Amino acid sequence: MNATTTADFGAELLAVPKAVPELRRAVREWFGEDAYGRVGGDVQLCVTELVGNVVRHVGEGTPVSVRVGCVDGARIRVAVGDPDPRALPVLLSATGADESGRGLALLGALAVRWGVEVEAGGKTVWCELEGAGVPRAMERRREQERLGELVAWMEEKGGPVTEEEMAAAEAEWREVGRIFAERERERDVRGRA
Repeated sequence: MNATTTADFGAELLAVPKAVPELRRAVREWFGEDAYGRVGGDVQLCVTELVGNVVRHVGEGTPVSVRVGCVDGARIRVAVGDPDPRALPVLLSATGADESGRGLALLGALAVRWGVEVEAGGKTVWCELEGAGVPRAMERRREQERLGELVAWMEEKGGPVTEEEMAAAEAEWREVGRIFAERERERDVRGRA
């Protein structure tokens, strides 16, 4: 896949039924209760479905990795990896009487696209959701976390940071971001010429 994905949320766990609600809660807390509206709920639903599929089709207790990130600054990617490259997801046509078989159809209805990446050591089932404004909000959250790390380091080395120093650091951070964005635009223009 040629998309650039920035992982923001990650978890390693065993795929057991009791882990699913805990994982959903962790994703909800990471997104913030209402910060992303419908998209946050859709992400939780996709995580739930993908991990639930591992429990049902690969086996309870299977180690999985869960990643939620921003793709190319425009979409949210949910990816669940497991060690079994043979148990591939199959889209079924469930009828009204069927008790299961609707998960991938639900995933397909929520996602812009979904797929499977198979490697020797396992597979990753992923889906991408549109998220109007969410990728930028996620980037802003990363920026705030980086700034918080810088402040913690500065306070460790030189004592408490004042409000004025914090405001100056934020202004400098925005200016550096503006400069890099401008350089990137110039490279894009030169690349198209």
